[in-house]
Amino acid sequence: RTFLVRVFLGRDPSTGKRIYDNKTIHGSKKDAQQYLNGALRELDLGTFAGTDGTVVGALLDGLLLDYKINGKRYDWAELVVRVHLRPYFGSMKASKVGTDQIQAYIAARQEKQVRTMPGGKKRVIQPAANATINRELALLRRSFNLGRMATPPKIASTPFIPMLAENNVRKGFFEHDAFLAVRQALPEEVRPVITFAYYTGCRKGEILALKWVQVDLAERAVRLEPGETKNDEARMIPLAPELYEMLVLQKAVRDLHFPESPWVFSRSGAPILDFRAAWEDACKTAGLVDADGEPAKLFHDLRRTGVRNLIRAGVPERVAMMISGHKTRAVFDRYNIVSETDMKDAARRLGEYLAHKGTQTDARHTIGTQAPQDPII
Repeated sequence: RTFLVRVFLGRDPSTGKRIYDNKTIHGSKKDAQQYLNGALRELDLGTFAGTDGTVVGALLDGLLLDYKINGKRYDWAELVVRVHLRPYFGSMKASKVGTDQIQAYIAARQEKQVRTMPGGKKRVIQPAANATINRELALLRRSFNLGRMATPPKIASTPFIPMLAENNVRKGFFEHDAFLAVRQALPEEVRPVITFAYYTGCRKGEILALKWVQVDLAERAVRLEPGETKNDEARMIPLAPELYEMLVLQKAVRDLHFPESPWVFSRSGAPILDFRAAWEDACKTAGLVDADGEPAKLFHDLRRTGVRNLIRAGVPERVAMMISGHKTRAVFDRYNIVSETDMKDAARRLGEYLAHKGTQTDARHTIGTQAPQDPII
């Protein structure tokens, strides 16, 4: 009542050895024959996934390779895989991942976590937003799809991966006083980074990757070439006076101490890779914390603020989109945030307008009700 079905898959390119897929069938010979016929049919169609127990970790490896060879956002994908997806799914067999496992992962990401980092330091990971979880699940689904489309297929199918509802309204932004307070509390080498973000709305990755060959101080502009931006489109970023003066000072320091360094923003000539801890400390020093004492501001809030500043300064929206690097109007509109100060300003203007209209009405009413003058005889 037990049969072994062996399907010949080909030969190993490096060793020439024959490769088989083995499947144990508990039942009758007819059951084994039916499985064999189906496997051979799928093999001919190129859809046979085999029974080798492919684990999700192997699929994630294929995902990262796809990101690397196609010039996608590899650093971001590698971080998500290493910190979140691989620790949870990596050792699971792909065939065992279903909706229940996906929902358990979502529930875990929606809770506050305390993780032990290298060196024994404890780090609190705040509950992830729905949009963040969806981006992570999109990577997981992509890894399954790549495995399914491989030749030969690594898996037979992609599980259903439910997505969460997203609230796309961006609420975080900096008022000028808060920006100055955080900047003052940051280490000296990081202050120019957030100044650039505040005035331009550029992404953190674009700012940290800036090199001096992209800066034209004579024309007071920074140029990002295709391949240096998220959407692979070239951009020209004009420099406001304070931004220009800051870059002039940056270049003078670089020419004096680190003349060989190509980086606009650096630590002793080396590129700045991360300043998360410094950012959290600066927010706490500036008093920008939530009820739990955690930082209430994100670096990305500077991008939203940069967009709002451009619009409030009267820059045409199309030009502001080109400076900040927003490709679609829908995304740009979510960043064009209205603050409480804007609402109060709107109320003040409305009051002034209605007061002016009331004055005009009173004047017309006074003119219309004046007693007729006595005729001149």
